[in-house]
Amino acid sequence: MRNTTRYPVEGANSLWHVYKTVPFWKVVKNFIVIQLARYTPFLGLKNWLYRVFLGLKVGDQTSFALMVMLDVMFPEKISVGRNTVIGYNTTILAHEYLIKEYRLGPVVIGSEVMIGANSTILPGITIGDGAIVSAGTLVHKDVPPGAFVGGNPMRVIYTKEELAERWANDSIYGRKK
Repeated sequence: MRNTTRYPVEGANSLWHVYKTVPFWKVVKNFIVIQLARYTPFLGLKNWLYRVFLGLKVGDQTSFALMVMLDVMFPEKISVGRNTVIGYNTTILAHEYLIKEYRLGPVVIGSEVMIGANSTILPGITIGDGAIVSAGTLVHKDVPPGAFVGGNPMRVIYTKEELAERWANDSIYGRKK
C-alpha cells in the first residue's frame, strides 16, 4: 500500500484548488529549477540545484539522467540514496490531484538503485536499496530491496535471491573470475 495522506476537496476537482495547497511562487521557482536541471549535462550541478533550491535529499554520486521530471509542487518529499541512477525521462511524483481529493506522499529511493528510462514513480513509494526498475515501469507499490521489477502494472520479475543466483557467475555482478 502506498504511503499517502488524503485530503478531501469540495466543489470543483482538486486541481482547481491547487494554489490553496501549494504557493504559486513556489511552483514557479520549482518549475524553473527543474527545467534547468532537466537539460544540464552536469550531474553535480543537477544534484546541487536539487538539494539547494528544491530541498531534495540526494546521496553522493547519484545520477539523474537527461529529462528526469521531478514533482514540481512537492519536490522536498523526494529522497534518493547514494550511487543511484535515475534513467532518462523518468517522472517522480509526490502528489496526485484527483476529482474529490488530492494525495501527498514521500518518495524514498534507496542507495545503489537503478531506475530505467521512461519510468513513472507514484507518490508514497519506497524503492529498497539495490533494487532495479525496468524501463517503462509504472511503480505503483513499494519495491523490495534488491528486487528486479518491471511492467505496467509493475510486478516482481526476480527477487533479490533469484537475481543473486542468476548473476552468481557474472564477471561484473557476481563473483569475479
